[in-house]
Amino acid sequence: MSDAVASPIAGRFRGFLPVVVDIETGGFNAGTDAILEIAATLLRMAPDGTLAIHRTVSHHVKPFEGANIEQASLDFTGIDPWHPFREAVDEHEALGDLFLAVRRELREQGCNRAILVAHNAHFDAGFVNAAVERCEIKRNPFHPFSYFDTATLAGLAFGQTVLAKACAGAGIAFDNSEAHSAVYDAERTAELFCAIVNRWRELGGWPPPAQPEAG
Repeated sequence: MSDAVASPIAGRFRGFLPVVVDIETGGFNAGTDAILEIAATLLRMAPDGTLAIHRTVSHHVKPFEGANIEQASLDFTGIDPWHPFREAVDEHEALGDLFLAVRRELREQGCNRAILVAHNAHFDAGFVNAAVERCEIKRNPFHPFSYFDTATLAGLAFGQTVLAKACAGAGIAFDNSEAHSAVYDAERTAELFCAIVNRWRELGGWPPPAQPEAG
């Protein structure tokens, strides 16, 4: 058994590795609409139980053949899928690179499987699962139907379900001019998730803060 098996994050989440994902798309239908950007923020936990951002993996994504793209979605995100300097890759390459990073982190942290964390997680999970099926990827490191939804968690913790307002409630800076970029939204969502997990611990939730030794 390696030292990674006993890593704090593996113990905290029952062997699951939380990975924060944000996807920008050409619409709301995971089966028909294009993925345009994808980002995954990896988290690590200090020995004292404090959760923090480790690093982010991201790609601009080429629309798959026949993909639907709604102009309203492009107007909302500000993404130009055909910009010559976008350096986009196809879905299979984007997911393959992201999944490789997640599997490496699973090994290093001694976790059994990744669990997706997202704001309104059903949306992002649906697009990930649809792309996995479309690309015929056999090894998806994420749990197929379980996830952490920061919209729900933030509603409980701060009384807010909109990402920008939840971040404000948590004391996290949020720039609306930078929003709707997969990297920016993934990292703000990751900060929010860490803030909720860490606040819960500080308030006496599991795992409880270490108590000072009696003198």
